[in-house]
Amino acid sequence: MVNRCKLILVGLFLFNSHIASSKEPDIRAIEQLQWTPLNPLRGDASPRAADLWGNRQKGGATGFLVKFKPGFTSPPHIHNVSYRGIVIKGLVHNDDPEARDMWLSVGSFWTQPAGDAHITAAKDQVNIAYIEIDSGPYLVHPKEQAFDNGEQAMNVASSNLVWLNASDIKWTDTKYNVQRAFLWGDTSVGNLNGSLIKLPVGFSGKLVSEGDTFHAVVISGQIRYESQSVSLKVGSYFGQSKVHRVKVIQDTQIYIRTNSKIHIVEDK
Repeated sequence: MVNRCKLILVGLFLFNSHIASSKEPDIRAIEQLQWTPLNPLRGDASPRAADLWGNRQKGGATGFLVKFKPGFTSPPHIHNVSYRGIVIKGLVHNDDPEARDMWLSVGSFWTQPAGDAHITAAKDQVNIAYIEIDSGPYLVHPKEQAFDNGEQAMNVASSNLVWLNASDIKWTDTKYNVQRAFLWGDTSVGNLNGSLIKLPVGFSGKLVSEGDTFHAVVISGQIRYESQSVSLKVGSYFGQSKVHRVKVIQDTQIYIRTNSKIHIVEDK
């Protein structure tokens, strides 16, 4: 049974101090990704996948893209691990095999518990989703092996996301309408969490994490990653270091996974 709910509103923190980065940034433009079958046992019938960070075929957390052909519908199946998904192109349906179609558009978010039988379908000309797991490997098993892991699936259409306007924070002086929608986790130090960030065209500044984990994926729009002088379009990734200087070329949504608070520092 899939629950649809509005997401809890959380604050967007902006500050003007500099946090030194201890790692070199990892930048992966979507044009450079290597695509392989998501489920090799299905051959050409399988969606294609490309790892952005981590390795979905091994242990540990991983973030990767999945590309579905127009009209794709999977057979009922389960996964050995739970995952989160965000639609970045096209329309995606992910639900119980008997559920009515509920097409999720760009920016929509869903969760899929381990062991829960479901189908996945896509119906636009280009269909891509960002998928994230907290531990691997990511495997597909037949529905007959279904089990209840105690989690509940959730689909949240992009129209149901709750965004905090930066102007709602009294001590914010940014001239840009920066917004944040909290998706999952806990923003206290050391705890993993995921959020969508909206940055308007023309914004120039730094995205900073207080924690030592930072993974970011362009969900919509386009940015320029300043230190590498590279344009990052939808599906591109940047991460590793704590500080990332960007310039927004088109109105952009970025998904960020970190283990503390996010700070957005506007250039003055």
